[in-house]
Amino acid sequence: MGNHVLIETPDGNLSIGMRQLNGLYTQAFNQRHRRTGHLFQDRYKAVLIQKDTHLLDVCRYVVLNPIRAGIVGGPEEWVWSSYRGTAGQEGTHRCLTSEWVTGQFSDNKVKGQRAYGQFVRSGIGKESIWSEVKGKTILDHPDFVDSLVDHLSVYKEVLEIPRSQRYVNRPPFETLFDEIAVKDKVNRNSRIAQAGLKHGYSQSEVARHLGMHYSTISNLLREKPHQ
Repeated sequence: MGNHVLIETPDGNLSIGMRQLNGLYTQAFNQRHRRTGHLFQDRYKAVLIQKDTHLLDVCRYVVLNPIRAGIVGGPEEWVWSSYRGTAGQEGTHRCLTSEWVTGQFSDNKVKGQRAYGQFVRSGIGKESIWSEVKGKTILDHPDFVDSLVDHLSVYKEVLEIPRSQRYVNRPPFETLFDEIAVKDKVNRNSRIAQAGLKHGYSQSEVARHLGMHYSTISNLLREKPHQ
């Protein structure tokens, strides 16, 4: 079963927070169970979500994970998720923010909690939204990516934000290196510089696409920047 968590952060510092969370949690878990070593196998994968159109669906997806895995029959049976707290079946943990979720159904807290529970249960057996996310780092509405371009351009140097999100609207290689650009060496070299310096492509990515050696791309980028 996959491990998913929903986090809203105003700054591009998710990696720092996840390293701290995983580190502290791993230490506490290992101490409690008298074990050593890594607890999580792989690095986390962050997916950017449009709050207005997808967040409720993602909230439902996460709490239905144990059912899809065949571990429990209902979301309330899995005590390690946020479902019971959000649905009003128990007190919420101090790190859980559920007001926005229940508020999407009613201004009345109790009615909102009840409607949330019904919403979650209505998703049992439905096709997973994860098919929209695989291979991507943004779960998007058609206009969502365009709306992010100006915002993310300010944060292109913030390495904590995944490169695929910082350069979400960059042109594909097929556009950068069309037939004209590839045939003309000067134009090609200019496009190589643009790909690395402006659009955030790695040197190895450019080298693979053009069938060139990595060191050749590296040398070109060390030369005087192309205009």
